[in-house]
Amino acid sequence: MTTSDKEFKVNKTEQEWKEILTPEEFNVLFKHGTERAGTSPLDKEYGEGIYECAACGIPLFTSETKYNSGTGWPSFYKPIENAIETSVDRSLFMTRTEVHCSCCGGHLGHVFGDGPKPTGQRYCMNGVSLKFQPKGDK
Repeated sequence: MTTSDKEFKVNKTEQEWKEILTPEEFNVLFKHGTERAGTSPLDKEYGEGIYECAACGIPLFTSETKYNSGTGWPSFYKPIENAIETSVDRSLFMTRTEVHCSCCGGHLGHVFGDGPKPTGQRYCMNGVSLKFQPKGDK
């Protein structure tokens, strides 16, 4: 199962994903759902560490690039190199840039051009699509 015609490094069937993810994680990551703003505890997480893909576990963002965007979703100004891929999302009667995990293709959120310096980008991520690993863990 993929978000496009691309083969990803981690590629599972819908049933295999459903066996390892919660229903909400599966809906967001593989059905392009969105969690309600303000519902993720990761929005207010500011400890040092790494934010990983909830589906496959690859590192996506570091705590150094996280900031409070005021949107109610965890936001970052820069992903870890080669961690994400993007595609055009024309749902909801608008065109947005959708962000996917480069390893499994899971939907993470969207990126917008209204973020802080130095990149000017706001990677607005669904907290349910992420797992936080505090520095020193693992």
